[in-house]
Amino acid sequence: MTAMHSWAGALGISGWQWIVGHRGEVGSRLLEHLELTVIAVVVGLVISFPLAVWAHRYRILYAPITWVTGLLYTIPSLALFVILIPITGLTVLTAEIGLVSYTLLILIRNIVAGLSGVPDDVKEAARGMGHTNRQLLWRVELPLALPAIMAGIRIATVSTIGLVTVAAFIGKGGLGQFILEGLQIFFRAEILLGTVLSVLLALVADALLLEGERLLTPWARTSTPRTRPFVPPRTVEFPAD
Repeated sequence: MTAMHSWAGALGISGWQWIVGHRGEVGSRLLEHLELTVIAVVVGLVISFPLAVWAHRYRILYAPITWVTGLLYTIPSLALFVILIPITGLTVLTAEIGLVSYTLLILIRNIVAGLSGVPDDVKEAARGMGHTNRQLLWRVELPLALPAIMAGIRIATVSTIGLVTVAAFIGKGGLGQFILEGLQIFFRAEILLGTVLSVLLALVADALLLEGERLLTPWARTSTPRTRPFVPPRTVEFPAD
């Protein structure tokens, strides 16, 4: 209750009136933020999955794949958008290329970690039962690797929700547009609105994905240690005033 009162006091009457008057825009910005996030994570997963499987099957590919995706991950987000603008313009494509590139390292590392964590005796037993490599992947390895894979998806989703706000600098930032506009005119209500909704969206998305993981992997609800998910350090760069 104290936190709620502090938020209410920070917004003030005029701030709440502004939010109520712009509730239609709030809904559209929220949907845009969600759409950008879902597209980035889904496309990132589609790209990452075959790369991770190849890297797992052929270890010689692991180093170059993670080197390239790691290089993409280290490029500052604003710098990457600036590089892409002359090629793809101020478009959703520009935002999605940047957002997708930041999901690849997280997803690939966690998928490989999950597949590598499958016990060798389990795989040998499956081969003894006549499973081909494809059957082994889909029927044995992926189900057992699912907790690590879902952990990667959760990390990628939450980090993407945060990075979408940076895309506001090219006009495609969803809730980040409120933060940017609020900073430009020093309007606290917009800044708080964009920030709070972004945090809530990340928390809700993480909770839903965690519950989805629990439903998909009932056998993983034990006290046995899991494969530790890969969580790369990252800082978001904002331009100086």
